[in-house]
Amino acid sequence: MEVKPVRDVRIDPNMPIEKLIEAYGEIYGFMAGHLYESSQILKEGLKESDIRILTFTGNLVSTGLRGILSQLIEKRIFNVIITTCGTLDHDIARSNGGVYYQGYFESDDESLYKNNIHRLGNIFIKVEDYGLKVEEFVRKLVKKAVEIKDEWGIHELLNLAGGMIEDEYSILRAAKNSNADIFVPGWPDGAFGTDLFMESQRYKNFKINYFIDMKKLSDIFFNEESKATALIIGGGISKHHAIWWSQFKNGLDYVVYLTTASEWDGSLSGAMPKEAITWGKVKPKAKKSIVYGDATITLPILAASLLKIF
Repeated sequence: MEVKPVRDVRIDPNMPIEKLIEAYGEIYGFMAGHLYESSQILKEGLKESDIRILTFTGNLVSTGLRGILSQLIEKRIFNVIITTCGTLDHDIARSNGGVYYQGYFESDDESLYKNNIHRLGNIFIKVEDYGLKVEEFVRKLVKKAVEIKDEWGIHELLNLAGGMIEDEYSILRAAKNSNADIFVPGWPDGAFGTDLFMESQRYKNFKINYFIDMKKLSDIFFNEESKATALIIGGGISKHHAIWWSQFKNGLDYVVYLTTASEWDGSLSGAMPKEAITWGKVKPKAKKSIVYGDATITLPILAASLLKIF
């Protein structure tokens, strides 16, 4: 392995993002080098791959990062999206007039509760700007869906939902416009899924069939000839669903994890890319990297470097 000396860096306040990424490569320690390496891996992998996977957790969609995620999808940089029900809830709520506020971690949560305010980290959400917004939208969505057919895969239903949204920052709208599929294996785990169940009591023939989604995923991943690149933000079910399906094409060719989880507890969220090699989910010779840090800080830097070339 080639060993290079660490170089001291001077920062030009007017430097373009590519120069900043290069500066991280020179700074090298401690996560700076990983961020530079991740940028290089993604730029190569996304150009080489037909299967371009983006996974993330719903909490990020409560922040302004939602706009960047939708931008990466809208520009067709990624074409397979795997996420959680929370993403659907926040995207729908915000697309339909819900306002999320800049709050703080050190809050009086009893006071927030009494004043009908949800707290997600340091994001404040009025009760009426969340659940009711999702419920109203799902009611309209299901009414429209049953006029077309009775049985739906989640990715099919989300495609229909995207066509009903006009918000330019919406993730669902971006996926619809770019012909990207959104898969949500944990779709019952939130307001969206619960509201679908409630509407199924009104429309008795309405059914969700996740086997339809699995058939689409099998069509994507049972293909050893196609290369696959994944940017996996956070952990949980969205991370695992991506690497689980990737084993059916003998593993990912390129993969970057952005995470705050550690591996010492044996959790899937904290597992490093190299551990996935043992499961056949990442190829032994895959180009891989992991960046420890808050995705609201690391993703904008990576996104800027990707958007520059795509």
